[in-house]
Amino acid sequence: MSIIPADTARFEATVAVAIVGGGACGLTAALAARDAGVAPLVLEQAPHCQGSSYMSLGALCAAGTTAQLRAGVADDAETFLADILARTGGAADAVAARLIATRAGSVVDWLAERHDVVFEWDAGWRPAFGHSRARLHATAGRSGADMMSRLADACDRAGVDVVTGARVTDLFATGDGTVRGLRVRRPDGSCEDIGCAALVLASCGFGDNPDMIARHIPDMREARYFGWEGNRGDAMRWGAALGGALTHMDAYQGLGLLADPYGIDVNPKLLIEGGIQINARGARFANELDDVSGQGARVMREPGGFSWVVYDERIHRACADLPQYRALLALNARRSGETVAALADAIEVPEAALRQTLAEVAAAQGGRDAFGRRFETPCLAPPLHALRVVGALFHTQGGLAIDPTARVVREDGAALANLFAGGGAAVGISGHGASGYLPGAGLSAAITLGAIAGTEAARCAGDGAPAT
Repeated sequence: MSIIPADTARFEATVAVAIVGGGACGLTAALAARDAGVAPLVLEQAPHCQGSSYMSLGALCAAGTTAQLRAGVADDAETFLADILARTGGAADAVAARLIATRAGSVVDWLAERHDVVFEWDAGWRPAFGHSRARLHATAGRSGADMMSRLADACDRAGVDVVTGARVTDLFATGDGTVRGLRVRRPDGSCEDIGCAALVLASCGFGDNPDMIARHIPDMREARYFGWEGNRGDAMRWGAALGGALTHMDAYQGLGLLADPYGIDVNPKLLIEGGIQINARGARFANELDDVSGQGARVMREPGGFSWVVYDERIHRACADLPQYRALLALNARRSGETVAALADAIEVPEAALRQTLAEVAAAQGGRDAFGRRFETPCLAPPLHALRVVGALFHTQGGLAIDPTARVVREDGAALANLFAGGGAAVGISGHGASGYLPGAGLSAAITLGAIAGTEAARCAGDGAPAT
């Protein structure tokens, strides 16, 4: 990948707004640009528009949505922002945090009203993991695959041109960092140079780049990677080469709930409903609800680098409709026991230790346990079930610094002329490390910054842009 002097380009075609990446951010940016009156071009390197968005649980956090209001949930941007700052100890990127807290709700409503991409308020997600309000939303299928299908259908209805199997390898730019176009390589090796009036970088992070992980997140250099192949950090490197600033590069979304050896993420709802995590010795090792992302590193430090999610029949019934859980049941991933002794035998942990752990959890009902967790759900009762999980790295959360229009900015805060970023390419709202991550924050940033970037890129393209 490189930056090629713009004066050497001979473009075969020119578009108003080019968007690199066909995930949730890129498709949302395309819809916003289309609504703003220009014809965007989405370029996705994979054969289909999927990416990290496709692999996610399909849930995003947003405050003040119409769906929340209908459900009687009192929430607003300032409360959401306060939660972000509390979760990150005030270290979240100030621009990104305020943008997402104040704009995510209206973006969710716009997608529903304008493009029939409906994110329903999820009554099953109680406030947890740093959210003080019930603000998780998801599409009807409760999965990233369902969400991506709906966004792709919306782009098709809107007449957005989406080209898959199109890997952007180089950018054409002037000496001051103004982008004039890009080079696209097709699977057969052929290349095409395409001009653009504005460029949106909407590709993923750098989780699949071992060198960048070792440099920026050394504690996770040996971690299992549960993310989309091809998350190589190209967009960040292009932005930096053009003069853009990189910030919060040590931030990441960890995962302490990757079913082993199946490679399917276990929905945290099993814990929210009252489930626990125990190690190979049959003991709990943390508050399961205080740090959904940091739990990944915790699990990695336990004996053998794994743990068990233990839950009961009540929780099984409450989670029976979750797509990932159904998939795990179909693979016979669940271990079960009609009694405590039977479960201990099934998962090979000391029976006495498991009994002691369950007794401690029961004793904490209505109060806080030694880890600070408050148990407000019924006690776990046989028959009991368990899923074996490991820790993993899911998605990086650092990236290019942006201004309130999602333009990429330099170290001095000056904005680049026509370069915008969102999704995994831009800085998120997780502060530093793993523990600042809020459930749904990744997708919330993706669609919010995508909508802003698409609208502003269309405006930047100006009157000379190809019209719809």
